[in-house]
Amino acid sequence: MISQNYDITKSSVWDALQRLAEVAPGIRVSDLLDQDQDRVDKYSLEIAGLSLDYSKNLVTDEIMQLLLELVAESPLETQREKLFTGEEINMTEQRPVLHTALRASPTQLQEDGLTEASAQIAGQKHRIKAVSDQIRSGAWLGSTGKRVTDIVNLGIGGSDLGPKLACEALKEFSHERIKCHFVSNVDGELIRSTLKNLEPETTLVILSSKTFTTQETLLNAQTAAGWFEQRLGLASAYASPHFIGVTASPENAVKLGIRDENILEFWDWVGGRYSLWSTIGLSIAICIGYDNFERILAGAQQMDVHFRESTARENMPVILALLGVWYSNFLHAESHAVIPYCERMLNLPAYLQQLDMESNGKSVTLDSSLVNCSTGPIIWGQTGTNGQHSFFQLLHQGTHLIPIDFIGLLSDDLSTTEHHRVLTVNMFAQSAALMSGKQDSTLPVYRNYLGNKPSNVLLMEKLIPETFGALIALYEHKVFVQGCLWNVNSFDQWGVELGKALANDLLQGNSELDCSTRNLMNKLNASL
Repeated sequence: MISQNYDITKSSVWDALQRLAEVAPGIRVSDLLDQDQDRVDKYSLEIAGLSLDYSKNLVTDEIMQLLLELVAESPLETQREKLFTGEEINMTEQRPVLHTALRASPTQLQEDGLTEASAQIAGQKHRIKAVSDQIRSGAWLGSTGKRVTDIVNLGIGGSDLGPKLACEALKEFSHERIKCHFVSNVDGELIRSTLKNLEPETTLVILSSKTFTTQETLLNAQTAAGWFEQRLGLASAYASPHFIGVTASPENAVKLGIRDENILEFWDWVGGRYSLWSTIGLSIAICIGYDNFERILAGAQQMDVHFRESTARENMPVILALLGVWYSNFLHAESHAVIPYCERMLNLPAYLQQLDMESNGKSVTLDSSLVNCSTGPIIWGQTGTNGQHSFFQLLHQGTHLIPIDFIGLLSDDLSTTEHHRVLTVNMFAQSAALMSGKQDSTLPVYRNYLGNKPSNVLLMEKLIPETFGALIALYEHKVFVQGCLWNVNSFDQWGVELGKALANDLLQGNSELDCSTRNLMNKLNASL
């Protein structure tokens, strides 16, 4: 992905940042705001319906300048162009990384030399529109001639998290008749309880899998196929109009029995956690309509252009990435909290967990050396105000340094003025309280707050398709920047393979087990 011999710890400003980190505990953000009346303006950015206030971070102008020099010395600029022009930056899998091409204009793709990809993308966009329009209009009929009322998306990881997040976040635009359900976990209770409440005659399953070999998804598909066959007397549910396959391996979908005309494709240069922009987004297009799906892509494209063309100082993804590097590598923060103050964004922390932790949870650099610094932080979170009544105690008075992204809406058509005002004011108050704290010698020590806890406040004008797309693209690019700085491949995930291989061995009974695992397997086998 980046220069194989690059090492961030050898940067000319690394030592200077370490020295500033030693005195950082003496920085009081509230003092910085009081001393510099222009700090909020200097530490704010706006793009694509998003506004970022990062003035409450534990950084001085000197620290920010050095962080900007850190990124200037990195290969980011070169690698960013390679990302957008389709060079092979996923080196361990010998692939380009072209999720940005899925939302680029045909003109831009031509300029970037991606003529073949442009034609492929246009063809599959046409398929998404045609299929989603058919289903939404009622023209797509089940095996008994009834129109579809329920969609069940079977997938896991990127084939589940992105579409599920989008459909829930943008429920304001949902089809009035069609309901979307998402099943990912191989826990049989979930697929059984989901199907139990549906009618097979009016149910359509979207089987979403990049390889069509994913164990959990195929087992859930097998259960769903059996349900259709038993309830409707079908010889093969897969070959019926009740199944659609979305995959980068169409030959495996055909082998399973899905009709050619019911298969939508994407490509191996689309990573799973970046796939909601592809045909994996079919369930999104069905839920909110193809035109609104295109609006998501348009918002993401706006963020792409901003990321590609803006200077580092004015670049929202770069700024977020540098702040994260400051906390992880210099102040030794191990986690990062994401708190959306919008219940429809409940699934955002889980989505960002995969995006960030699967991308940059790496300990080996591109030249196969062990990293010399911390890489991806632990991402976690919950919606506000629910989080205030659970883990905010630790944020305010605990011993851990945990930077926070607060995410909110300026207005919300699905709420009421009173509800939305109370919700959003709570977010502002939490950000302020974490920064300022409270020191009162007349109170017991347990009633005092140290404060000086850093946070970003990221506001969307409204939660609409464009701002949703821009938000997701913002975090994608933040993760990319950090991967470049840490010299890791942000686009593979070999760490998940060992557990899969061992599970298959255990299921087949041919693994050499340690005594603990052997004992656990004996207990399971005895109970089944």
